[in-house]
Formats: sequence, C-alpha cells, structure tokens
Amino acid sequence: MKNIPLYDVRPIQNLKDMLESSVSIYKDKAAFLVKQKGEDSYKPISFNQYKSDVYSLGTALINLGLKDKRIALIGENRYEWAVSYLSVVNGTGVIVPLDKELPENEIENLLKRAQASAIIFSGGKAEQIAEISKRINIIEFYINMDLDEDKDGILSFRKLLDKGSELVKNGDRSFIDAKIDENVMTSLLFTSGTTENSKAVMLSHKNICSNLMDMCQMLYIDDKDTFLSVLPLHHTYECTCGFLCQIYRGSTIAYCEGLRHIVKNLKESKTTIMLGVPLIFEAIYRQIWNQASKNPKTLRKLKLGIKISNLLKKLNIDITKKLFAPIHDNFGGHLRLFISGAAGIDPMVAKGFRDVGIKLVQGYGLTECSPILAVNRDVDFKDDAAGLPLPHVEIRIDSPNDEGVGEIIAKGPNVMLGYYENPEANEKSFKDGWFYTGDLGFIDSDGFLHITGRKKDVIVTKNGKNIYPEEIEKLLNRSPYIKESLVFGKNDEVYGDVVVSAVIVPDMDYINEEFGGRTLSQEELNSLISKEVKAVNKSLVTYKYIKDFTLRETEFAKTTTKKIKRYMENVN
Repeated sequence: MKNIPLYDVRPIQNLKDMLESSVSIYKDKAAFLVKQKGEDSYKPISFNQYKSDVYSLGTALINLGLKDKRIALIGENRYEWAVSYLSVVNGTGVIVPLDKELPENEIENLLKRAQASAIIFSGGKAEQIAEISKRINIIEFYINMDLDEDKDGILSFRKLLDKGSELVKNGDRSFIDAKIDENVMTSLLFTSGTTENSKAVMLSHKNICSNLMDMCQMLYIDDKDTFLSVLPLHHTYECTCGFLCQIYRGSTIAYCEGLRHIVKNLKESKTTIMLGVPLIFEAIYRQIWNQASKNPKTLRKLKLGIKISNLLKKLNIDITKKLFAPIHDNFGGHLRLFISGAAGIDPMVAKGFRDVGIKLVQGYGLTECSPILAVNRDVDFKDDAAGLPLPHVEIRIDSPNDEGVGEIIAKGPNVMLGYYENPEANEKSFKDGWFYTGDLGFIDSDGFLHITGRKKDVIVTKNGKNIYPEEIEKLLNRSPYIKESLVFGKNDEVYGDVVVSAVIVPDMDYINEEFGGRTLSQEELNSLISKEVKAVNKSLVTYKYIKDFTLRETEFAKTTTKKIKRYMENVN
C-alpha cells in the first residue's frame, strides 16, 4: 500500500450535526438540482432552503404524534425523498426506506415487518398504497408527495410542509431541539436479497456518519462537484454515497430522469461525478466503442489516440481531454470520476474509461456496513481489486485456502447494530465481534481486497478445486454477442464430477445489427455463442472450462442495483 495521505474531513457526531454544519458552511449554494413537472431545465435548491424544509416537515411529523415512531418512505429519486429522510432521522423517529419496484404484496409485508406508523409516498405509488390501506390497520398516516390538498384521509406533503413552517415560526422547537442518540437504530433497511429473502438491517447515526467520514477521506469530493443521482435512493449505496455524502461535502445533487436520460442529464447538470453499477458503466463503455466502430476512420483515430495518450502519460503529460474531446463533450464536458459499486466491474472497462480521460474506481460494501468497507482511491487504485479498507475498518480473510481465498470478515464503527428480530441470522453473522459477510476474497501484498464471489455460489469440484462463477461471467459478458450470463455447477454423469455450465442471454439487438438485420436461425445462434464460449475457455485453466450452455431470450430477474437474483434461477 502506498503511503498517500488521506483527505481532511470535518468530524460529525450525527446526521443532524452534519446537516447543520453543512448549512452553516454552504448556505445559499445549490444542494439540489431538480426539474419541476412540465419544466425542461434544472432549478437549484439551496442548502438553507433544504434545512428549512427538513425542519418544517420534521416539526409537522412530531405534531402528528409520530415522535419515536417508524415511518416508511417509498418513491423515485426526488427532492421530497431527501427532505423526508432527514426529517425523520434527525429528531422524529426511524426511517424505513422501501424499494419502489416491489410488488404490492411485498410492500405490505415489509410495512408489517417494520411496524410502520406512517408512510410517505410519491404519487406514482398512490394506487398500490390505497389497496394496501384496505388490508392493514397499523398505518396511522398516509402522506402523498404529489397531492396539492389533503384528500380522503391522505395528507398532502406540501400542506404538511406549510403547517410545519408555520409551527416553527410560532416557536415550536420540538424537532429543532430534539436530542439525537447516535448509538440507537435510526434506519431500518431491507436487503435486496440476491441469494435469499430480505433481512432487516438496523443502522444508527454513528454507523452512517463513520462511513461518511471514512469514505470522504479516501476519495476527493468537494463543494465544486455535482453528482447525478441515478441509482435508487432506498438502497444504502445511493443513500450514503449519493445523497448524504453530498450534503456532508457541500456538493450538488442532480436527479436523473431515468436510465435512458443519463447522457442528457449529465450534460444539463454539468455533472462531475456519477455513482453507478457495472451494468450502467459497461453499457456506456460499450456504446462508445459501438459508435466508433460504425466509422472505420473514427475507430482508427480512437485506437491511435489511446496509444499516443498512454505513451505521453508515462512522461507525465495528460492530453486525454483534448484528444477525446467528442467523448467528454457528449457527457457534458465536466465529468471527472465514475464510482462503481454493488458488484465487481470488468477491469477492462475501468481501464478503458481511464484511457479516454475519465477515472473509474470501484468499491465494496454491504447494506450491513452502511455500506462501504473498501474502496479504490482516486490516487491509489487497482482495476481488478475492490479497494483498500476504509481508515477505521478492519478486514480479514477467515480460513483462507491455499490460494489465500476465504470468507471476508470485517469490524468497524460502520457495521450494523444487527438484523431486526432475527437472532438466528445475528448468531450466524457475528462471531467474536467480527461480521461475516458471506463473500469470498483475498488481500494482496499491497493491502488491496479482491472479491472472488459469494460463499454460497462457489462451485467445488470433487478434487476440491474452487471455481468462482462471477469470474467466468465477466469473461463471457465481454463478448458483444452476450448480454448477460449466469454460471453454475452441475453434476454430470459423463464426467463423473461437478462441471461448469452457463445460461446465456444473447444480445439480439447487436447480433441483428451485425448480421444486417437478418434473423439468425437457432442453429446459427448456437454456433455463434459456442465460438464465444470456446474463446473464453481458452483463457481458463481446464477444470474451469464451460462444458455446456443453454440460451434464453429473457433477461434474468435483478435487484434494483442490477444484480441477478441467483436464488430465483433454478440452476443449482
């Protein structure tokens, strides 16, 4: 590990302290860029205005009798979500962020499990919430972000904000003076469940604030940065790293209008940093090369530019922004950093972006850890690694095998209080003060953590060889003809052993374009993908060879952070 100093950060005790100190520093600077209904351009909302709205809503919630109660929050990424979050955790009660993509019955189940007393929701969820309200009686207050007036027992978010503002003006300090205990549960989060049903994670102010301070020591983020918020805010990765971090560091948050609007919104907001998941970055990277490939001259120019640029970098001369101006201009001309999380990204993609002048670093974490455990630094990174442990986080490898691979265990102030009402899961996950992540990996000689896969997914051959599906999936997914894949182990009577198999989703849009719009027969398609599988096998040791594969037309079911729900695929 290189001896590179960490960045300075100001200490914060809790999220209330964080908001108040940020507002005192950044005042009228834009905290948010939002688009109102029917408007085409972003409008700024200042730190001062944000604090005022948080105080108003928090006061109104307490006035309703919701002090120390659990309040669910569901909706798309928007300003009202951000106001609601800190209005609850900074003096009212416990926030319960829910995934807006969940079906009605699952939302109902989670509201019951959380014992929620109120729910704040966007207008797009109104019908679902109305149906749920007919079947449950635990919710005392329903608050709609998009209602102009209270209606049929549903409270208007805007009216509640106005009421809270009036209460504050008249001297109500119930929220403003509320004391924060940073060691108790302030957030109840349901995991996305890629391998099993969701667990409820209990996080405190201390958990989240320690993660904010540690993370910002590793990556340079300041008040000149604008972030485009793309990933769902209910997920801890986006909530901590794409919302709370920006309020802490004085950055500006611009809300993305949807995945297909990313490039447009990057330009409009003059984004400097974007958080994402591998699927998003790999799609953007592939599009750059697909566009270049349409013109042989453009493709040659791009490849030559990369060679020249990389040679000059060895002489400490960086002209990437000039050489690749069309690419930078396409993203708005201000982009300096991509941060990838939620799953491992193909190292070739990270290097590929850096070749054209955009840094991409990845990190590793879990909801249970608020969420970050390790991250590559903007000044110290390895493209094939998850990163370096955060300053106050300890990471070890439990029971490593001959290759140094074992279960990743962690200890630190960011590790959760525990799973809610789940003593069995707590007993399984905590031993001698260490949290057992369920992920497998190793730590290299430079101190970088490398993830090899989930403990539950590892394929073990009869002679004890370990095969990590994610490693093979990354290689398969590099093929332009393959959209996504799922690798698993299968008992095979012919080989008398567990063999590697794959289910592959071909990228039919790309294939059709490549073959001039002609629809390939099933035999031709199998032959095409078979060649790609054989090419991957050439890069693997023999026992990791993909022995057989099947094709499917539909994409795999995924979490909202675009990880395949392996437990839903009947392959193992």
